[in-house]
Amino acid sequence: MKLDVVVPTYNRSHLLKLTVASLLRAPVPEGLDVTVIVVDNNSKDDTRQVVEEIAATASRPVVYVKETEQGSSQSRNAGIRAGKGEIIGFIDDDEEIDPQWYAVVAREFGDSATQFIGGPYLPNCSIPMPEWLPPGYNGVIGVVPPKPREAFSRTFPGNLQGGNAVLRRTVYERVGFYSLKLGRTDKGLQSEEDAEFYRRILDAGLLGYHVPDLIIYHYIPESRLTRSYHRSWCYWRGVSLGVADAERQEAVTYLWGIPRYRIANAGKGLPGLVKGLFSTSGSGANFARELALWDLAGFVRGKYFKRFCRDKDA
Repeated sequence: MKLDVVVPTYNRSHLLKLTVASLLRAPVPEGLDVTVIVVDNNSKDDTRQVVEEIAATASRPVVYVKETEQGSSQSRNAGIRAGKGEIIGFIDDDEEIDPQWYAVVAREFGDSATQFIGGPYLPNCSIPMPEWLPPGYNGVIGVVPPKPREAFSRTFPGNLQGGNAVLRRTVYERVGFYSLKLGRTDKGLQSEEDAEFYRRILDAGLLGYHVPDLIIYHYIPESRLTRSYHRSWCYWRGVSLGVADAERQEAVTYLWGIPRYRIANAGKGLPGLVKGLFSTSGSGANFARELALWDLAGFVRGKYFKRFCRDKDA
């Protein structure tokens, strides 16, 4: 069984060293061949030198790939094309795998019916978590708590996150690659490429599981533990959702072309908006209500304004 582990990276060679070290340090069970593929998305730092130095003495293959088109989806797709493994794993350049990660992959894909798996993101914080963190917004800082083993489905509370995912190559042959219209680029913190890809997997009827012991440790810098970062992330997540909604609407009630529940959620945040913008205190619940406004503002932009340059972006 051949496994390619794709690591997209951009200007984070200091963290990338830790990521690749964890991939080389973790034991590989018999019968599993691992190749690490680092996709450099136009880094301006010493990423290439770091990868080549590691590859020269690594105990397993480490491959450097340059992707010149900016974007997280572009980088992932480049990693898929560069490899030959029948199984493809993804982690980000600010993560480290648990020592049992490879063993879990081998165990799960020993069942030929399993097409894809995902697992939890445990926090590796640079500072203590602030008390004002809003409930329901773990995605902003990249935390996915462990859940019991469960098949992914439309009722699953979450989706397949690309920072800790392993899929058979045949999945991409079946449903296509990651959307170039979504995902983070040099122009903004767009997202939702994972959610859009996940919907295509479910539409195809493919079987996959959330696996609680497929664990990665996600570094969370101080810069993400700020209110301004949460606002920006939610706005750009809203843009991504609006772009996706213009092509495929949700099965919910709409008002003025917008899901009614989004308008209702945003309305709850209006009373505290001005106060929240100039305050560093307050409860996480109040901040969550404010963030619904940023979600809505981004959604409107993504659906009604972003679409005019969509072909260019794609």
